Amino acid sequence: MTDSENIPHLLLVLAALLVTAKLLGALAQRVGQPSVLGELVAGVLLGGSVFGMLDPTQPAIHALSELGLIVLLFEIGLHTDLRSMAKVAGTATTVGIVGVVVPFALGYWVVTGVLGLGELAALVCAAALTATSIGISARVLSDLGQLKTREGQVVLGAAVLDDIIGLIVLSVVTSVAVGGSWTAVGVIRTTAIAVGFIVVALTVGRFLAPPVFSSIETIRAPGTLAVLALAFAFLLSSLAASSGSAMILGAFAAGIILNNTAERVEIERAATMIGHLLVPIFFASVGAAVELSAFRESGTLAVAGLLIVVGVFGKFVAGYAPWWFRGNKKLIGVAMIPRGEVGLIFAQMGLTTRAISPSLFSALALMVLVTTFLTPPILAHIGPRAPKSGSVPDDIGIDDLVSGDWGHRTPRRVPVDDSHPTD
Repeated sequence: MTDSENIPHLLLVLAALLVTAKLLGALAQRVGQPSVLGELVAGVLLGGSVFGMLDPTQPAIHALSELGLIVLLFEIGLHTDLRSMAKVAGTATTVGIVGVVVPFALGYWVVTGVLGLGELAALVCAAALTATSIGISARVLSDLGQLKTREGQVVLGAAVLDDIIGLIVLSVVTSVAVGGSWTAVGVIRTTAIAVGFIVVALTVGRFLAPPVFSSIETIRAPGTLAVLALAFAFLLSSLAASSGSAMILGAFAAGIILNNTAERVEIERAATMIGHLLVPIFFASVGAAVELSAFRESGTLAVAGLLIVVGVFGKFVAGYAPWWFRGNKKLIGVAMIPRGEVGLIFAQMGLTTRAISPSLFSALALMVLVTTFLTPPILAHIGPRAPKSGSVPDDIGIDDLVSGDWGHRTPRRVPVDDSHPTD
């Protein structure tokens, strides 16, 4: 089939994906659940498990999904105030580190000690358990109006730290899986690259971005400012990948840099509109990556059950690690549970390098799926919703990416909940 013949098929898939994701997302909201749940279900239905329309590995779909993730992380960065996160830095660091160490140790023990599998398979499974899907956690917290509270900032900071640590773990495990060698020096180098990129990007960007975007604002050409802001996010994402870090860290850093610029509102509008198209593709692709037929084997289900228990417990207890924090630790622990696309990346790497069997991959995929599906309804149950005011509209931004409700409203900043003490 030629490229020109592929375009009509791609358009048909995208039409089915967007309609199904939006309808099921709206249905999920109608029954009191986050719309992300409906979009994940849409992916499962359209994927190979049911209708076979959506292939997340297809190059065009994969590229659009990656763009959706970048836009989503850019939006989250735009709503991230480092000064607020600094107030909970100690708590977020503790939650993030414990949320990596405990699942990794328990996962390795379960795979080797209980299941009796090899060390390489144990490393892959343990690594997959360390991940936290910042996109899913942040989106659900935004649904509940909790993203800008102190608990929301703790989750956001811890999830970002998990991404950095996860990158290091993935790099090491991949090296071992393909038969390479790794040393302490190599691990330190990978860590330095990831942390160094964020520090340099934020430091340089904080000085350069405000005057540059103020100058762009004087052009007054419609859409110029917003398009260049997104181009800035794409540029930092590319630089992050080129430096050996994760693309999403670059997009997140770009959003943080532009958070305090005077042009933030217009930038949010553009990111929101593009997000309405791309973000559902990303979440549907996560759901489509799971093959349900593999779960008919009882052994696969048993292994998946153990991994799910370890995965839920390891992240949940991390919320209680900072004993000095007097906020809602249960909410933090639950918000750290979803593995989402990050866990699937680890699992896919293990399958590609033949470090794990297809059956074990299916078990890991089920763990990712369950932890991802489990979190939104639990958070909706235990998380208090922010009070709604009939006279003061909500922010235009990530809240609208979640709900799909965007219109001509006057944006405002929602202050961080300071009802809890600092670290």
